[in-house]
Amino acid sequence: YDLQKVCINSLNLLAGLECDYCFYTCSIRLQSNVTSSARDLHVVLFSVESYVADFDGRSSLLYRFNQKSMSTVKDVISLRFKSRQAEGVLLHGEGQRGDYITLELHRGRLALHLNLDDTRVRSSSGRMVVTLGSLLDDQHWHSVLIERFNKQVNFTLDRHTQHFRAKGDGDSLEVDYELSFGGIPLPGKPGTFLRRNFHGCVENLYYNGVNIIDLAKRRKPQIYSGNVTFSCSEPQLVAATFLSSSSSFLSLPAPAPTLEGLTVRLQFRTWNPDGLLLSSRLESDQEPCYLLLQISSGRLRLTHHTSDFKTSEVSTGQRVNDGLWHLVSLSTRDLQMTMTLDNEPASSIQLEDNLEPRDSYYFGGCPLSQNGSGCMNPSMAFQGCMRLILINNQPTDLMQVQQGMLGSWNQLQFDICGIQDRCLPNFCENGGRCTQTWSSFQCDCAGTGYSGATCHNSVYESSCEAYRLAGSSSGDFSIDPDGSGPLGPIQVYCNMTEGKVWTVLHHNSTGSVRVRDSTLEKPHSTHFNYGSSPAQLRALVSESEYCQQRVTYQCRRSRLFNTWDGVPLSWWLDRSGERRTYWGGFLPGVQQCACSLEENCIDMNYFCNCDADRDSWENDTGLLSYKDDLPVSGISIGDTNRLNSEAVYSVGPLECSGDKSLWNSASFYEEASYLHFPAFQIEFSFDISFYFKTGSPSGVFLENLGLQDFIRVELSSPSTVTFSFNAGDGPVVLAVKSPVPLNDRQWHWVRAERNVKEASLQVDQLPLRFLEAPPNGHLRLQLNSQLFVGTSWKSIVLCHVFGIECYVGVECFYFLLFFSLSPEVSVSFEKGSSVTYTFQEPFSVMQNRTAQVSSSSSTYSKSRDNMALSFLTTQSPAMLLTVNTFTQQYVAIILARNGSLQIWYRLNKERRPSVFSPVLTNLADGILHRLRLHREGKDVYVQVSSSKLVIIIKSLFLLTGNEALDEEVAQAGSRGFVGCFSSVQYNHIAPLKAALLNRGSSLVNIRGHLLESNCGALADLSTSRSRLEAGKDNKHRDDDTQRDSAVIGGVVTAVIFITLCVVAVMAHFLYQHRQVRRTASIQEKEHRHSLEAAYRAELHLNNSMRDNMKEYYI
Repeated sequence: YDLQKVCINSLNLLAGLECDYCFYTCSIRLQSNVTSSARDLHVVLFSVESYVADFDGRSSLLYRFNQKSMSTVKDVISLRFKSRQAEGVLLHGEGQRGDYITLELHRGRLALHLNLDDTRVRSSSGRMVVTLGSLLDDQHWHSVLIERFNKQVNFTLDRHTQHFRAKGDGDSLEVDYELSFGGIPLPGKPGTFLRRNFHGCVENLYYNGVNIIDLAKRRKPQIYSGNVTFSCSEPQLVAATFLSSSSSFLSLPAPAPTLEGLTVRLQFRTWNPDGLLLSSRLESDQEPCYLLLQISSGRLRLTHHTSDFKTSEVSTGQRVNDGLWHLVSLSTRDLQMTMTLDNEPASSIQLEDNLEPRDSYYFGGCPLSQNGSGCMNPSMAFQGCMRLILINNQPTDLMQVQQGMLGSWNQLQFDICGIQDRCLPNFCENGGRCTQTWSSFQCDCAGTGYSGATCHNSVYESSCEAYRLAGSSSGDFSIDPDGSGPLGPIQVYCNMTEGKVWTVLHHNSTGSVRVRDSTLEKPHSTHFNYGSSPAQLRALVSESEYCQQRVTYQCRRSRLFNTWDGVPLSWWLDRSGERRTYWGGFLPGVQQCACSLEENCIDMNYFCNCDADRDSWENDTGLLSYKDDLPVSGISIGDTNRLNSEAVYSVGPLECSGDKSLWNSASFYEEASYLHFPAFQIEFSFDISFYFKTGSPSGVFLENLGLQDFIRVELSSPSTVTFSFNAGDGPVVLAVKSPVPLNDRQWHWVRAERNVKEASLQVDQLPLRFLEAPPNGHLRLQLNSQLFVGTSWKSIVLCHVFGIECYVGVECFYFLLFFSLSPEVSVSFEKGSSVTYTFQEPFSVMQNRTAQVSSSSSTYSKSRDNMALSFLTTQSPAMLLTVNTFTQQYVAIILARNGSLQIWYRLNKERRPSVFSPVLTNLADGILHRLRLHREGKDVYVQVSSSKLVIIIKSLFLLTGNEALDEEVAQAGSRGFVGCFSSVQYNHIAPLKAALLNRGSSLVNIRGHLLESNCGALADLSTSRSRLEAGKDNKHRDDDTQRDSAVIGGVVTAVIFITLCVVAVMAHFLYQHRQVRRTASIQEKEHRHSLEAAYRAELHLNNSMRDNMKEYYI
């Protein structure tokens, strides 16, 4: 009401302006925004030329052409309208050859019908209907623009544009005689119309630059108008919105009885299938009796409760909860009550006595405190809008009700209908059907192949491989390669063989086809239908590791290629319809057959058996396996028109194996490693799923940020996974707590989803945790940073990142997370004591060991090792640490017989191991020594803190040998170790800590007796004291150093002078020999350059200690 005063005051300011054509409007609209729950205030004040026509629902404007027909290839139609009805024609034109254009309101939506066909095409395939908007009978102005060029059409309603291409053979729109606006008059019958006419106002109506309303106002001969006025009437239709389904009501006093009897009339609109419209207690000397009008299961029901609890009722209508305005009238006459809904036939109830309301009429509901209220409500309260309430033919002024001058009310809004269409846009995905109530919507996913609140989740597996992992055997299945993506499921046959799973997709012609009398100019052609769209076929092939399709060609005097010039005589079409001429496993561009590849063609002068052109039956059969071209969409045979020329061909089904989205991995073990991707492109729904295993109590799985919005999935405690996000309505956190710890280094599954209806989180098979979205909340997530996997943006900024091994699939992420473990543990070893830590195979559930070994061997030379340990001993020789792999590769850190440190690397089992001796002094001196070693490829360093492991590790040994080790290393291991170990770590593993904390684990094997010690801490304390004492000694020596500095300066000066003299003599000598060496130097340089690349390629850790001492860092 206060906002309306703003408009009135603003218009008064403009009232004194002088202009030829003035149009003032103030629009206060409270409407829901797709991206925000906030309400928008639109106050529009402007002065422009305005041409307005008011249609009363029984009239129209006709624009007659100067010629018999108007044919256009380009049309521009623009107008503004506001309507009082949900039905009505705005524009119509048609031609005798079948062309027509119609713009109309239908059930509150704006529909454009367009047909560009001529008389040769009468089917519905050439017709196009496009619908925009909803609830357009709201008496607000709406702008429309139609732009057409040939078949390309832009249809715009209130800045929302939909582009489409008109169907049909024609490019022009041919309209005969006239265009009608406001209705479709029936030829020869003035005042009779084919459809309901438009009731409302139209402004600034232009057809291809012609101002239709201006012509009508000036009574031009081209315009024929009915009862149309040129000013827009503004009827005062005040509505009330009932907000609450439990406490909203409007109470109006019952007027005095009249001779005509009781009459009640009102208009309502709602989405709810149930709700009370009217309740009134009737005068009765005995038990209370009531009159009830309510919506029940979408129908309108009138019930009369008599005093002896007998009821009489009648129902009418279907789906009156469709969001449109409906008019209902109740009247009594001659002991009969009649109910009329819209234009439907009336329904009546026989009465035993005249009806007289006792106190009040209750509309929409009853007061919560019904003491003496005389209101009865057997259902929920009404949620919707009401207007034009008449009691005994007397209108109710709702503005007086709002001001407290009439009746009483609760939970109402006045002078507005706050209805919203929550199914526009339709948030139900994948063909789900949207239904709604006043405050929410629901998706019916039946028959779509999807489930969930918005039909987002596919009910089918993504591949036959996934069905096999779920325990299924061979059979027909539906698979959904893109998961929750837009593509639907595909019907396939899954062949579960012992060694491989095959996905088999048949087409409509897998049998043999015999071909005769075909030529290159008129070939025999067949197209194959796989029952799936090209996008579905592309997704199936791209997500498979391997695909093949067998093509068999049996021939008798029927060639595949012209042997003279190589011109293809037969060919096949790839999935895009492109012609392909390679056969039998070759790649594109190679016009040969399988016999050429196998070198067994019947005539070695040709690359195909059929090209030999023999009278006998020959065969060219092969597998097409180039994935980018599969499947085969057609085949053409063109050389069977000669005498005794004949061919028989068959194209087998598409067969694919493997699923690239399963356990697709990238491994990271550096402390500062993470994965990052472009910002998550989220419309309204997203889901994230992955597997993880870890020993850390907490860590971030993934995070994506925006200015305010964000998503994050993390392990917040050893037994809790949290999914948090902010979509603009404040942070939301979902947490699933497991009864057992999740950091047990076993695989666990996580799935998080968020859509406009709800958010959910599931961990393993624990109960699903979900949270409903707030009503009228924000829908889109606004994310603009990169998607970080394995860390958070804050962790990157603070340089505190987790190590991660990540498996990234098409629709989900699978993680293997190893977070840093504190290795600060000290253990004393006795003679014969050892610790063995066995590494789990990370992919053993999905891949066989042979494939792992072959891949690891080829990539080990590019991997990294990171080792750290502290030790204290007096024994030598001794083995400190050994790592052994499946491929008999190893690294060993030992103390030699003289106590020196030796590092042994064997990267190739065919060669001798490489040996390093970075420290030649005796380290078996009873002092704690610390060692950090880093290997990157073929370079070995000391004191490097990064770590990464690529190969599959078999086991890690402390103080023990192995059968695959060399004799020297094995001898060192056989002597054992007596002393103290501290802070032992290999990459992400802390074996001493695992030995002490997980003594029952199958990963740790302990021999002998281990005793936890504090030798590492004592050594640190001893070192600190030594440094302090050394500092005191240095202070006493400072005076002696100052006295000796003068003598040392003189000696240094003499040495420099002698050196300069020697350099001068050597320079003279070298100059004399420069010319002689120059030529040889150039030749040597060229030869050395040619060997440099080969030398670098073959560079590896050498087999001798002397060679390996060329470069190392301590």
